[in-house]
Amino acid sequence: QVQLVESGGGLVQPGGSLRLSCAASGSRFVINIMGWFRQAPGKQRELVAESINGGNTNYQDSVKGRFTISRDSAKNTVYLQMNSLKPEDTAIYYCNARSVVGNFWGQGTQVTVSS
Repeated sequence: QVQLVESGGGLVQPGGSLRLSCAASGSRFVINIMGWFRQAPGKQRELVAESINGGNTNYQDSVKGRFTISRDSAKNTVYLQMNSLKPEDTAIYYCNARSVVGNFWGQGTQVTVSS
C-alpha cells in the first residue's frame, strides 16, 4: 500500500502562485508515474500534469506554460508549481501515484483562486 501526503494548497488571488508537494511512502515497487489531478465542484476529476519515469511529462492544455511538474525520484516526491493562477483553477487537487500493483491517491488539497 502506498501513502501519499499532500501539502501546499490554499487561497490565492488571480495571477498568484502556489506550490503543491506530495510525498509517497510505503511502496514496495517502483512508482512509475506521479502526477496531479483536480476536481472542481460538479465536474469530473481530470489530469493536470504527470511525470513519468525517464523524464517525460504530460500537461493538460489549459495549464501548459503556467504549471510545472517536477519530481525527486530518490525521495518519491512530486511537486506542482502553479503560476498565473486563474479562478477556473479552483479545485481540489489530488496527488496520484502508479506502480505495477496499483493506482494510489492522496486525500486532496484545496486550491482556491479568488479576489
